[in-house]
Amino acid sequence: MNGKVLRNQIRNPHRPRNSDGGAMTFATLTRVGIAGIAAVLFLVVPALAQRPGGGPPAEPVTAREAAPVDLTGTWVSVVSEDWRWRMVTPARGDFASIPLNAEGRRVGLAWDPDSDEAAGLQCKAFGAPAVMRIPGRVRISWQDDETLRIETDQGMQTRLLRFGVPAEANEPPSRQGYSVANWERPAQGIGQPDAFTLFSGRIGQQPRSLEVTTTNLLPGYLRRNGPPYSEDAVLEEYFDHHLQANGVEWFTVTTVVTDPTYLSGAFITSSEFRKEGNDDRFDPVACSAR
Repeated sequence: MNGKVLRNQIRNPHRPRNSDGGAMTFATLTRVGIAGIAAVLFLVVPALAQRPGGGPPAEPVTAREAAPVDLTGTWVSVVSEDWRWRMVTPARGDFASIPLNAEGRRVGLAWDPDSDEAAGLQCKAFGAPAVMRIPGRVRISWQDDETLRIETDQGMQTRLLRFGVPAEANEPPSRQGYSVANWERPAQGIGQPDAFTLFSGRIGQQPRSLEVTTTNLLPGYLRRNGPPYSEDAVLEEYFDHHLQANGVEWFTVTTVVTDPTYLSGAFITSSEFRKEGNDDRFDPVACSAR
């Protein structure tokens, strides 16, 4: 580098340099700027041309319109694991895999189905934290544009999953509780989150999950043989939709139950459902305490 060039660089160290150390001329900078603008236009103009009026894409108006997958229809549970706890009523005290604390075990060992029936509490094992584990069929439909409805044939329970509507402070507890739903958020930079994904917890490259949080529950059982959950329990669920190459649809619901009263940790299960062509085999059966 000669003395003149070095002096110019010291006086103006941020001035663009050529590869040989010399300052770029105005003509060079102009050519670079025009090339950069052309590259941007090459990418942006076709994208804008795909949208009527060149504006942003229309945002979904309702939760139903925002749905990344269609969960409506009749689905049958496919029991491929945990047969001894799902297909029959387990023996008293068989609480394997449930993280009950000492108080939870004490209450669970006092399970008395006769007393439950006499008190009209035969549906305690059919509450939201447990009903999706009971073998049978569920029918899912839109009650309105902001509410998904899940009906179970076992126990004849109805769950309402409300999008973006938190429970009121005075919401009374119930067997199915109060469920708030959200669609899974897209990964950052892949699409924009809408009003029905802002409060979701998970992020997916190809969002296909329904997330549900349920509170305001009546006390119940995590299984038919009496392991308890209290009114302070919180249920989180993730409904993941799958489409096989042969066109058969499935969803997996991952269930996470936490309870400061009876559990020492989260109780996590996953249950598989396969879509049926119609609801001809949907056969409602009343709750049973046994």
